[in-house]
Parts: sequence; structure tokens; C-alpha cells
Amino acid sequence: MFGHERSITQIKYNREGDLLFSVAKDTVTNVWYSVNGERLGTYNGHTGAVWCVDCDWDTKNVLTGSADNSCRLWDCETGKQLALLNTNSAVRTCGFDFSGNIIMFSTDKQMGYQCFLNFFDLRDPQQIEDNQPYLTVPCSDHKITSAVWGPLGEFVIAGHENGEINQFSAKSGEILKKAKEHTKQINDIQTSVDLTMFISASKDNTAKLFDSTSLDHIKTFKTERPVNSAAISPIMDHVREVLPCCL
Repeated sequence: MFGHERSITQIKYNREGDLLFSVAKDTVTNVWYSVNGERLGTYNGHTGAVWCVDCDWDTKNVLTGSADNSCRLWDCETGKQLALLNTNSAVRTCGFDFSGNIIMFSTDKQMGYQCFLNFFDLRDPQQIEDNQPYLTVPCSDHKITSAVWGPLGEFVIAGHENGEINQFSAKSGEILKKAKEHTKQINDIQTSVDLTMFISASKDNTAKLFDSTSLDHIKTFKTERPVNSAAISPIMDHVREVLPCCL
């Protein structure tokens, strides 16, 4: 696939596995047929590097976060921008819960602002209009570099710049569990289609498979270079990894 001018930052399958979304350090979000690599279209509007992308459960909406200090909601089919959430620093991670009603995203620790994990309920238009999340969790020690929802939307699994993985409660924001299997920054975390497992991609040249609930380490995939992104195929028995400048 050749659809980006700069290195890829994340790839994401939809639930059915027929579509693959990709974002990069350019400003474009691409959507592809996963079987033959044909590009279906783009989502245009960001003005900085796009760090993260997610698709909801029924492939209705797409969520992206960017270095242009915004998180944006798109109509998956038409590419129309549905919502714009402005932030004080770059949006590093984003994702829908299993219902597609709740979104979360984290912001970078930069320009005098600390890292925050934010939660919005899309069923409440006032939250979107006022740009006010129903829950904001400060992360002052080590910033979040990747995050996904756990089973049933009860918690968010977050990877940090020091290689640590934490579970944050979506109700209270408290840390429920911790794991430290990586030695360097975690670049990406993605779940299996049933949310029971997740894979992490790291600067330590490995991707690792974990149990979502217990955070038990299951398997390690070693490479010769830092891993930018890794995904578990929902329709095939394989893992797809992305190294710098490759897809």
C-alpha cells in the first residue's frame, strides 16, 4: 500500500476485517480494502500529523487524533466531519467503547500542559458543543502514548512512554492494574475482535500479546527495528506489524 508521504503512526481494522484504516505523520487518514489493498478514500481536515485512528463497532463513524491539537469524528461512508474537539496539546490516542457511544482520547504532555485522558458521551450533544468531557484523568508521571478500550467499556488499557501498561477505570479514572513487560515507549496498543486480548507495539523492537482483563503476558514477537504499530486480524490467524516507513 502506498498512500502516505511520511511514516505510518497507526493502522486499525474495522470489526468485520474488510476495511483497514491508516494514519501517518502526514495529514491524511486513509481507508483500504484489507483483502487487495485498494484505497477506498480519505478523511481530510487535519493540519498536522495524525497519531491515532479508530472505527466504531458497526463501521458507522471514524475517530482520529492529531498533532494539530484536535480530535475529530467522521462519517465513515461519506468522509464528512461530524465533530471537532479542540485540545491544548496534541491528541496521541483515541477510541470508541464497544457501544460506540463513549469516546476517549489522551493528550500529550507538552507546551506546559500535562497529559490528560478524556471521556466524552456522544449521546450528550452538550458535551461536544461545550468541549467538556464528563471525566478527565491527569497522568502527570509518564504520558500515555497509546490506549484502547477493554471488554464491556469498563476500563481503558493505556501504554506509556516508559513502557508501562495501566488499566484506567472509565467511571472513576483510578488505576485498576499495572504491567511492565516493555523496556521502552509503547507506540501502539490494539485489541482482538472479542476484546479478550491486546497487542502492544514498542520502541524496544518487540510486539507483545496480553490478556485484556488480567494483563498477563502471553507472547512476544521480536523484530530488528522499533515497531510503530501492530494489529490482530479479526478474520485471519495472524498479526500485522508496521515498522518505520513500511505497511
